Amino acid sequence: MTNSRRRHLGPPIPAEGENGVFSESWFPICLSREIPTGEIVGVDFLGGRVVAYRGTTGIARVMSAYCAHLGADLSVGDVQGESVRCAFHHWKYNADGVCESTKVGDPPPPGACLFAFPTCERYGIVFAYNGERPRFAVPSYPYPDSELAMNTSILPSVTPTDPWVLSCNTPDMQHIKALHNITFDGDDPHDRVEWTDHSMLYNFRGRHAQGQPIEYRVGIYGTNIFYQSGTIDGRWFGAMTPFGLPRPGQTRVFAIIAARKADGDEVSTAAFLKAITELEMQVVREDLPVVNSIHFRPGALTRSDRTLARFFQYLRDYPRCHPSAEFIV
Repeated sequence: MTNSRRRHLGPPIPAEGENGVFSESWFPICLSREIPTGEIVGVDFLGGRVVAYRGTTGIARVMSAYCAHLGADLSVGDVQGESVRCAFHHWKYNADGVCESTKVGDPPPPGACLFAFPTCERYGIVFAYNGERPRFAVPSYPYPDSELAMNTSILPSVTPTDPWVLSCNTPDMQHIKALHNITFDGDDPHDRVEWTDHSMLYNFRGRHAQGQPIEYRVGIYGTNIFYQSGTIDGRWFGAMTPFGLPRPGQTRVFAIIAARKADGDEVSTAAFLKAITELEMQVVREDLPVVNSIHFRPGALTRSDRTLARFFQYLRDYPRCHPSAEFIV
């Protein structure tokens, strides 16, 4: 007797790096504290390599890592003023990535340059944008940065999947209830999801797995930035997890936890941040066994997957590019 069963599959979602392109979005590169003034670090990004450095003005910059001369890795070079100098032949590149001088005095060849990524430093993280011109800004909390206390960190291990796979957890309301035991007050908020060409966000009230009342605004910016703002037991906090993309099929998870300084003294705010960090990390720990082993394909969906199904289409339609391709590999 023949088994006539067939697996139901939806249209595939492009993998990062497929056809040589990646999502146009802000990606975390390193923590701000990794590049004090005058320091430079090398980081794997988009299947290639970049450098992040901070010049004497204090501005963080991200550029392609390989010297235009013979390809030496600039992360073993040094920072001079606002420029970075190659360790091999001392070619020096200015803040725009243009070669401005050589050690031996030869004029820099026309076109000798690095790729200078649009860069933003916020919440203790240095972000680089994959694209020529950002389509959106790094998302903001509803309070000025100066009013917030924050914990910023990176998970030690690399997750073996594309960032957008982790992002699918946010529109996956079945997952929120089944895996994390979070309950919604009333119906699932499918009809209240706010969509743009670069984000999806929705509000809900409910209870956390431990029973605390919660009121959250959650969503995804680009394909890789999880955003959360709301209250637990009546106190506001913010949580953001920007997902880095070292190589196709890999994710580095950065975490930002924020609290309002005005809601408590320094000691109680630090304790609250620690408690919320643990609460959010518990959610991550619940997700990791799944995302570390998943063979992700959109399959048979149910009525509870309305928002997830629309997010799949959002991902299929999302713009992709790779303007730094010739520079970082």
